[in-house]
Amino acid sequence: MAAPLVLAVGGGLFAAAPAAEAAPVTCDTTSTPYTYVVTYQPGTRASAVDKELAAKCGTKVAYYAEIGVAIASSRNADFQQKIGVYRAYSGGKDVASQGGAAARSLGAVRTLEDTRSVAAAGDLSAQQWDMKAIHAPEANKISQGSSSVTVGVLDSGIDATHPALRNAVSASSSAGCVSGAPDLTPASWAPTTSDHGTHVAGTIAGKDPAAGFTGIAPGVRLASVKVVNDDGYIFPESAVCGFVWAAKHGFQVTNNSYYIDPGMFFCSREPGDAAAYEAVRRAIEFSTHHGVLNVSAAGNSGFDTRTQTTDPNRPHPVDSTCGILPKAIDGVVTVSSVGYAGTKSSFSNYGSIDVTAPGGDFSQTPPDGAGPACPLSTTVFGGLYGSKCGTSMASPHAAGVAALLASKFRGAPPSFIARLLEGEADVVKCASTETECTGPAKNNSYYGHGLVNALDAVR
Repeated sequence: MAAPLVLAVGGGLFAAAPAAEAAPVTCDTTSTPYTYVVTYQPGTRASAVDKELAAKCGTKVAYYAEIGVAIASSRNADFQQKIGVYRAYSGGKDVASQGGAAARSLGAVRTLEDTRSVAAAGDLSAQQWDMKAIHAPEANKISQGSSSVTVGVLDSGIDATHPALRNAVSASSSAGCVSGAPDLTPASWAPTTSDHGTHVAGTIAGKDPAAGFTGIAPGVRLASVKVVNDDGYIFPESAVCGFVWAAKHGFQVTNNSYYIDPGMFFCSREPGDAAAYEAVRRAIEFSTHHGVLNVSAAGNSGFDTRTQTTDPNRPHPVDSTCGILPKAIDGVVTVSSVGYAGTKSSFSNYGSIDVTAPGGDFSQTPPDGAGPACPLSTTVFGGLYGSKCGTSMASPHAAGVAALLASKFRGAPPSFIARLLEGEADVVKCASTETECTGPAKNNSYYGHGLVNALDAVR
């Protein structure tokens, strides 16, 4: 230790006390660790991030310097307070504080989807009424999409061994993002507890000539970006990882058939929520800037998202500063669902809608031989093919058409592809019986600019 400084004071000598050394940080080493998104100024050096996290009892999982978002882990119950309640948020801790009662974004739609296996025998195309509704078979005769176009499926993983998908999935473009940091091992992006992502993938780009099954753009490449954990949750850190991965690996389109948990609404000015909202917003903006068009499901709660005053999942009010992520972010294409009859599915959210697409509806039953009420696609558990209903199924129809457009207009910015997707859609007017449907025929609260059209997209 350095000798005390001796000062002359009033002609005498005074020995100043040595400066007090900072007490060492005592961190919790036994409690359950939780993962947080933490915001910084974009471009903040990684060394500065490491230093702050260590001083506040956190460890870095990943850091995305371009957007100033760190993913951190901490066992300390007061980690968020140490960092700042407007800078840090943990979805996992939020769920735990509610005793796990928060609805899961995929779990919340499983009751709708009601997966029903379909034997992969004969010609399945006869049961693909959803493809006929958007003129995909005719479009496929003109273009099946380009292999230079990659669609990222941010979901529960894709079964790359499925006969309809094994030629489409790009292992080098796939990653597991559940932890918030990309993991390139095949096991990290394969499905484990849910075939949701596999079903979505088949709609976009599946092709199995032996079974007669074909998706919308079977010529494009698919990337499995797993953001759903084994409990069915999609937390902010996983989505941030997924969008940044898409940006850095040259994807043209992503499909996002989920809302970020434990939501469903995140409020940009509320403690905790503000960090999650900002982290996801920056990641989406970054991906859009790098040429990615992000397509998202509207949700399956059957309400007008513009007029909600409470969050169904968490006890907090909702106002104009709140939104369902990722669809609430500018530039994201939001897709509502229609059933076999071409009218809004009873479960589909509405309000701020860009386009609509087939997602099925148990109350709109197809005639015998036309297929199940829910769109048919690839599955994993209990059979190779099955049907699911939900805006989760509508969104990949729009993403598939967007992939055809991106194949035709290589290098076009996302805003251009989005305008074409909307402009080529078939207008669906509000029916006189649809009293909650408002707005003009070409842009209303139920159907947005209309039903996506694959044939018009390619010609």
